[in-house]
Amino acid sequence: MTDNHAKHPPEIIETLRQEFVDEVRESLQSLDVELDAARNGRGELSGLATRFRRNALQWRGQAANFGMPALAAVAHRLDDYLASAPEILPPRAWSDLQAYLDLMTSLVEGGSSGADVSGLVRTLPRKLGFDLADIDIRNVEVILVMPNGIQTRFVERELQQCGYRVSVVPDTMLAFSLVTQTKPDLIIISAVMPSLDGIDLAIGLSAMPSTRNIPMAVITSLDPDDDRLALLPRRVPVLYKGASFGDDLFKALDNLFLI
Repeated sequence: MTDNHAKHPPEIIETLRQEFVDEVRESLQSLDVELDAARNGRGELSGLATRFRRNALQWRGQAANFGMPALAAVAHRLDDYLASAPEILPPRAWSDLQAYLDLMTSLVEGGSSGADVSGLVRTLPRKLGFDLADIDIRNVEVILVMPNGIQTRFVERELQQCGYRVSVVPDTMLAFSLVTQTKPDLIIISAVMPSLDGIDLAIGLSAMPSTRNIPMAVITSLDPDDDRLALLPRRVPVLYKGASFGDDLFKALDNLFLI
């Protein structure tokens, strides 16, 4: 047995990192076998999406902790891809999930060093849960920072109907990390969020040199005269929930040159 007490902290961290990499590699191989069996009628379809999501959630946090942002970002997108998936996956999911497995395997096998995270997420399949057969898919990546719920699904659908690729992030701290890594084309943030407030996130991203040029908007049900909204930079549009939301969204997208 390895005596970690005899090692220096950097050596211990590297040992733990390698153990994590080995675990992910083994899990990816197991999921690949499961996916192949299900695709060819030899495996259990029920629960396959749940098993993929369970692993993605676990990898997302640990990969970030071990300095593997590309793997963390792809794991988050895998979880988000399956968030609205039916219990029995549709046929297109086979090739989509294989693409995720192949990319994560490449990252685990040493392809994550210096990886362009922004470019990687743009190669990933669009998420399940919405029929886009008649929609012209645009190469526009949107991060939607909102708590999970009916309102979020409504906003996500509105954006998908514009042909945008939407990733939902229900936590502002996670969103901060993902935005700086993936550099989306648009960020829409709920003004009121648990933990770090959405308005604080918008102000911070607007001030940082690496993110200040990314178009963003804040969505809220706050009164237009609320003092908190006055803190936002003038170039950040506010989208109000309710009957005017569609018009506000169209106007914001037009002003941000995204339509």
